[in-house]
Parts: sequence; structure tokens; C-alpha cells
Amino acid sequence: MEMNYCMHCGGRLEIRQHRTEGPIPYCGRCGAWRYPVFNTAVSMIVMDESRSRVILIRQYGKPHYVLVAGYVNKGEDAEDAAVREVREELGLTVSSARFNRSRYYEPTNTLMLNFTVTVSEPDPHPNWEVDAWRWFSIDEAKENIKPGSLAAAFLKGYFDGNYEFPVYGGENTL
Repeated sequence: MEMNYCMHCGGRLEIRQHRTEGPIPYCGRCGAWRYPVFNTAVSMIVMDESRSRVILIRQYGKPHYVLVAGYVNKGEDAEDAAVREVREELGLTVSSARFNRSRYYEPTNTLMLNFTVTVSEPDPHPNWEVDAWRWFSIDEAKENIKPGSLAAAFLKGYFDGNYEFPVYGGENTL
């Protein structure tokens, strides 16, 4: 997503060659470099204590299963966002969280940070954002997650050790 105007003064940005960073938007009015701005979100592979099952969810009337995910709030650490989102969406307490991979998601200008989290409770108490949830075995989770999605790439990459990220052609495949 290209920035055309300065987020501070509204002046038109021009691309200038920064001596160490390459071509960067520059605001002549402010006299400052304006580095790219993007959203930051987390997605979680939610596992039970035995680490043999994964919760997938369906949201917003869509028919496919995905990972629990949400945006990082201003001033919030990514790890704290992962714990908060699992608590908010599923009503579960995270006992451990581990960062896996990140991937920029162009359709929403978002840097997605993926974690694996472990929860001790077996029964979620989902909020309004979750239409349905289900515990899956690892193999079932890989079969049931939305095909071709970033969520599928994170899930399969974590378990198989090979991250094959989708190429986006305009369709929102999050």
C-alpha cells in the first residue's frame, strides 16, 4: 500500500533516495522521511495441554474454519495481543505462547505474526465474533482449515516444517 500524503501535515510525499535505506517517501513540508505504515495482527494455533488437538473457529457467517486472530493494539506487545485475543474470542486462558513466523498480508496491509499457544481448559466460551468452534486432531485441522489461506500456511508450516505462503491475486484469503 503506497503512501501519497504525509500522515502528519498532509503534504504530498515524493520518493527520494535515502543514503542507506533506498527509495523512501519524503515530506518536503515537514522535512522528514515517512517510512511505510501498516497494521499488525496476530494469529494463533490454539492447542490443548497434550498438544494433540487444535481449535479452529468459524466467524462472521463464513463457512470455513480459520485460526483465532486479531489486531495488536497501540502500545501492546504481540505476545500480550495473542493471549488477549484467545481470552476475548474463546474465553480461554493461555498457559504458554511461542512465536512461529511472520508474513506480510498485502490485501489488508497487515503484518501477521503467528504464534502457537497452549490452553488448559477444554471448553471454550466464545464471544460474539465466533460462530462455531471445534477441537480437531492435528491431521484433521490441516484438512479442515480454509484452503489456500494464510491461516492454512501458518498451520501446515508449523506442523510440517515447510511454510508455503499463498500468492494473492486480489481475493482476501486470510
